[in-house]
Amino acid sequence: MVISTIGMHVKSTYEEKDLLQEVAAGNAASFTELFYRWQPFLATHIHRITESVPVTEEIVQDVFLKIWESREALAGIRSFKAYLLVVSKNMAINAFKKMAREFQQLERYRVESITPAEDSSAALYSLIDEAIDQLSPRQKEVYLMHRHQRMTYQEIAAELGIGRESVKTHLQLAVHGISKYVHLKLALCIIFALGLS
Repeated sequence: MVISTIGMHVKSTYEEKDLLQEVAAGNAASFTELFYRWQPFLATHIHRITESVPVTEEIVQDVFLKIWESREALAGIRSFKAYLLVVSKNMAINAFKKMAREFQQLERYRVESITPAEDSSAALYSLIDEAIDQLSPRQKEVYLMHRHQRMTYQEIAAELGIGRESVKTHLQLAVHGISKYVHLKLALCIIFALGLS
């Protein structure tokens, strides 16, 4: 999936070296041109790694914000593409680490039956949904009844006609499976991010 550029493409009136010099000097219009020139490339590149539109959009936004904040450094840049990829690699790693921390916090909330924070990442929830879909039918059923419907072990056992200990076992396996899936996906994303070149 290619993420489209927001707004219209600005026709270039600068060679890249001159454009970078203008941005380094604090020219906002030149920075806008730089953004529209490179945003489609970066968004497509990052999306291949994350496979998530929200995460990609967040990383791209953070990358260009970082570039603007440290714009003086652009005056000495020979290859903006290489510079862009280095900055984006660091931002991607930070984003995946943040998602991993949020997942651990979210799972702790769920285990303690506390409502998770409203600002939890939508991308993280999407990843957890993916993980739930990978469970066996019975594990998925028990997990959803307990976590989403807030049913007790005893209620689930009565509903499904199985023992309470079976409910507990299915739930433990489900949580382990979800955690393993999410951490594996995040680890792969970090590995790919480290391999950006």
